[in-house]
Amino acid sequence: MTVADLTGEHLDDELVAPLRARIAGSVALPEDPGYERLTPWNVAVPVQPAAAVFVSSARDVSEAVQFAAAHGLTVAVQATGHGAVPIGPTTLLVHTGDLTGCHVDVLNHTAYVGAGVRWQQVLDATAPYGLAPACGSAPSVGVVGFLTGGGIGPLVRSIGLSSDLVRGFELVTGTGEILWVTPLQHAELFWGLRGGKATFGIVTAVEIDLLPIREFYGGAVYFDGDDASVVLHAWQVWCKTLSENVTTSVALQQLPPLPDVPPPLAGRFTLAVRYVALGDVNEAIRLLAPMREVATPLIDALGVMPYAAIGAVHADPPDPVPVHEDHALLRELTPAAVEALLAVTGPAAGSVQTIVELRHLGGAMARPAQHRSAFCHRDAAFAVSTVGALAPEIAALVPEDAARVVAAVAPWSTGGALPNFAPADDAERLARCYDEATLSWLAALAERYDPAGVFRVGQVARYPL
Repeated sequence: MTVADLTGEHLDDELVAPLRARIAGSVALPEDPGYERLTPWNVAVPVQPAAAVFVSSARDVSEAVQFAAAHGLTVAVQATGHGAVPIGPTTLLVHTGDLTGCHVDVLNHTAYVGAGVRWQQVLDATAPYGLAPACGSAPSVGVVGFLTGGGIGPLVRSIGLSSDLVRGFELVTGTGEILWVTPLQHAELFWGLRGGKATFGIVTAVEIDLLPIREFYGGAVYFDGDDASVVLHAWQVWCKTLSENVTTSVALQQLPPLPDVPPPLAGRFTLAVRYVALGDVNEAIRLLAPMREVATPLIDALGVMPYAAIGAVHADPPDPVPVHEDHALLRELTPAAVEALLAVTGPAAGSVQTIVELRHLGGAMARPAQHRSAFCHRDAAFAVSTVGALAPEIAALVPEDAARVVAAVAPWSTGGALPNFAPADDAERLARCYDEATLSWLAALAERYDPAGVFRVGQVARYPL
């Protein structure tokens, strides 16, 4: 019998006492102080495990995994909760938020980062040396969860997939074994950890390459919703002209009138054209000119920025919110696709989405990495994502409305999805993230490194497929 066959014991103080005695971290049952730290960034996701283990080392993680196996519990992992999926009472949740070590090796242009570190911490640690991590668009997101999902950052066309810049992982497997995983050591795990999320276990630290980037030219230019059609059609044509040193996205947004939302954008329909360019500043300004001139901007927030301020480009909210997300990948963006999108998300469509985003992909992302990985869909040209705030008055409408957006672009869709976008734990969603061969190989490796099925929970690839 495996863990997956069991229903799990109801944990109490007596049962968890041995685990508390064996770890340097702490254990919280649902009634204990500290359990509330499990609330994920997306507060709409129910995360209610049998207990939480707040670990301080890989050894703590190993003890927690072995304890869970002995008591018929599965194990899930969380740091910031940005990629949260539902967790119930037959699961032990390992919280890695206290693993906050971050060591920068200036000579070798690398950083060794704990699983509780967020990207902003790495940005701040590397900026004094003129070095840059391949971070995501939201610096409040955890480093490890972002990298195990592949990592689509705001410079993805210029520097490629963020997980391609990983050198090694510290991993705790389903048997509690602690491994250092590199292209030369446990190469099959190194392949799968870059794209396979938590399928193989819990990553407690990662070593990454740093890039010699001090600054960039970029930011965002915001337009009134009445200009949505002309701006989006112009952006579709403009993207075809861009070189790899430019990465751009556009967001159709209905931001609430909150204190941190600029007044010209609050409580109305607007568009944000995001832009990040490396290299010559004058050339970057020249390339952007057609989009600046297509309509009168409400706000022009573009200029030379230090790399540590990269989060200002997308300006994602750092605070927890209840949201519903959906997602699709496109093989191309045509004028007809733009019209289809505007029909369901434009200013006259009545959409209840807070943000509908189009990201321009390709460039360096589309090229094979030095070391193969489980990340699929490098050939996607664009990504469409929806984020709908689950405010009480519209909460019931948001998921159906998001599905309409995805359905509208279906004629141009690849049928695929990215692991870090609109996370979910259902088989259909998982199948969209990988091709058939990759999914099967991930599941086979999971059986080898987690034979009891301790990690058979959440967004993981396991048999039966």
